[in-house]
Amino acid sequence: MPPVIPTQQTTARPHSLAEDGYAIAIGCAFIAMGLMLLKAANLVTGGMAGIALLLSYLIPWSPAALFLLINIPFFLFAGRAMGMAFGLKTLFANVAIMGVGLAMPTALQIARVSPFFAALFGGSIIGFGILAIARHGAGVGGVGVVALILQRRRGWNAGRTQMLCDIAILLGSLPLLSFERFGLSVLSAAAMNMVLIVNHRPGRYIGH
Repeated sequence: MPPVIPTQQTTARPHSLAEDGYAIAIGCAFIAMGLMLLKAANLVTGGMAGIALLLSYLIPWSPAALFLLINIPFFLFAGRAMGMAFGLKTLFANVAIMGVGLAMPTALQIARVSPFFAALFGGSIIGFGILAIARHGAGVGGVGVVALILQRRRGWNAGRTQMLCDIAILLGSLPLLSFERFGLSVLSAAAMNMVLIVNHRPGRYIGH
C-alpha cells in the first residue's frame, strides 16, 4: 500500500484594498470594451449589459451611461442583501464602467469589426470583467447581483442563473434585431456566461 501523503490545508487570505481596487478597475475596463465592441456590431448580450445595449438602440445614449442608470435601483438592494461593503464596491464599479465607457471612444475608434468576433470576444471579455469584479467583493448590478446572492446563499451557480435571465432579455431584443444578429447576440451571451460557469464555481477559489 502506498504511503498516505497528508494534504496541506491552505488558508484563504483576504485581498487587500489595493488589490480590490486594481482588479475592479481592470474588470470595468473589460466590460466597457466589450460593450463598445458589441455596440459597433449592433449586437445585444445578456444581463444588464444587454439591457443597456438594447436601450442604446432606442435612445441616443452611451451603453455605459445607461448601464449605470438602470442599475441605480439595485445598489440599495445589493447593500442590504450582501453588506454595505459589497454595495459600495458595486456602486464604485458601475460609476467606473460609465466613466471608462464614455472616455474610451476618445482613445479608440472601431472602424470595422466582424460581428462574429464582436459576439465571441466581446461577450467573453465582459464575462471576465464580471468575474474579476465578483471575485473582489462587488457586482455589476441587476441580474449579476441576484445571481451572486443566490450563489452565496443557496449554492446556485452564478453563470447558470444569469443565463436563464439572459434568455428573457434576448427574447426582448427580437423586434429590433435581424435573425442573424439575434443569433450572434445569443452567442455573445453564451460566451459571457461560460466564463462565469467555468471560473466562478463555489469552493474553487480560496481568495476573498
